[in-house]
Amino acid sequence: MELAGKRVAVLAEDIYEDLELWYPLLRLREAGAETFVVGTGSKEEYTSKYGHPVKVDRVADQVNAAEVDAIVVPGGYAPDKMRRYPAVLNLVRDVFEQGKVVAGICHAGWVLISAGILKGKRVTSVPAIRDDMANAGATWINEEVVRDGNLITSRTPADLPAFCRTIIAALGE
Repeated sequence: MELAGKRVAVLAEDIYEDLELWYPLLRLREAGAETFVVGTGSKEEYTSKYGHPVKVDRVADQVNAAEVDAIVVPGGYAPDKMRRYPAVLNLVRDVFEQGKVVAGICHAGWVLISAGILKGKRVTSVPAIRDDMANAGATWINEEVVRDGNLITSRTPADLPAFCRTIIAALGE
């Protein structure tokens, strides 16, 4: 397995975009990574935009950045909730500052903005938050996936294959 020994946290909160959480979670498991779902602490199970539940394995304030090789932030409207929790923002910032992979898709940019990690970075997202990301000091590019060092961003569910390939490549380096 190409990612054996790698540990990846996937964030979750209510109103997550189904594919943007499940596709990376399962694809990274398929590649051999140990993946686990990390919640904000508000619940033990979150419901997606379309009513699909996901159970939390850990809570953000109980996860140390040293324990993971990457963190994936799915979109939907969950990022608007996630960014209200200092433990989530601290975890994302710490993973980023340790040079580990931080990957966000769609509205995940809201978490990256609130974590304060976008200044001077090249990124993409769903076009609806383009201005938010630019106002946080990032250069927004309309591409299916943008990698700037250890930061990987993508736009929408249609871009998930490229998003996951890029995460897997980054973890394999």
